[in-house]
Amino acid sequence: MPCFITALATTLTCRRNPIMTARSTRRTAAKTRIAAVGAIAVAGTMLLTACGDQTKNNDAGGSETAKTGTGTSSPADLLPADIKSKGVIKVGSDIAYPPVEFKDKSGETVGIDPDLAAALGKELGVEFQFENGTFDTLITGLRSKRYDIAMSAMTDSKERQEGIDPETKKKVGEGVDFVDYFTAGVSIYTKKGDDQGIKTWSDLCGKKIAVQRNTVSHDLAKDESKKCAGGKKIAIEAFDTDLEAQTRIRSGGADAGSSDFPVAAYAVKTSGGGKDFQIVGDQVEAAPYGIAVAKGNDQLTKALKAAVDAIIKNGEYEKVIAKWGVEAGAVTEAKVNGGS
Repeated sequence: MPCFITALATTLTCRRNPIMTARSTRRTAAKTRIAAVGAIAVAGTMLLTACGDQTKNNDAGGSETAKTGTGTSSPADLLPADIKSKGVIKVGSDIAYPPVEFKDKSGETVGIDPDLAAALGKELGVEFQFENGTFDTLITGLRSKRYDIAMSAMTDSKERQEGIDPETKKKVGEGVDFVDYFTAGVSIYTKKGDDQGIKTWSDLCGKKIAVQRNTVSHDLAKDESKKCAGGKKIAIEAFDTDLEAQTRIRSGGADAGSSDFPVAAYAVKTSGGGKDFQIVGDQVEAAPYGIAVAKGNDQLTKALKAAVDAIIKNGEYEKVIAKWGVEAGAVTEAKVNGGS
């Protein structure tokens, strides 16, 4: 794919928020020496125990084991034995969010995440198998063990880490751990040549916006609507996928849309041959994308972090990021639960 983002913007503090649910407000990696894994796990546990009084864990989102992705072991050695024996990591993903993940004309799953997952799979010695699901069901799929991980332009946030609903502030689940691998911000876009004076989120008061349900964009729209004066609230229409929201705007059924910057930029570049949309204003809410892992699965979290660090070091990460033109969102190291 062309380096569309570089062409459209020179800066990228990019993001898709999933909590709003844990995109519930959107915005992988691959999969045998079982005995060796067991020995490493025991040795790792003893080492962490011995050093426990020297390292204080101040992050509510995950244990020190989850945060430790370094050491002499290879990423493959760190995988849980059951995943190594299967040779597969099942990935929950909303595969309708180009260019992060989507189906090409042949029906193949492609995009930034699938390419990164393929590189991670080589490091881990397993295959990453993407399974399609709506964004707001991915974390539930982790809890039910339908998926091993969720990789879907999901924003790492404290709410998702702790299982807190961002709107009610009530605990709705046990939360997840994240391995952060990219950074993205949120953008507003309109029909080309018809921005209706929209430059900032406050300009949306009295207008209609189309967004994907339970994404950062959805949450931002709800938060901004509460601030609107004179009863001019934002009319919000939420859809299962971002592509459905784009269709609504294209047809004139909404004044604007909002997505993570890479997605909005891709829509501007490709929809209608570049004639349908335009980005308005600046990006906001820059935050990390994270690979989500169920709480308590620290060994898998540790292996994924080591694998992300490995592909950054060996240059495969840079190749994928450059292929899709999203260099400005690249990170220099993986972090566990780095979202705020």
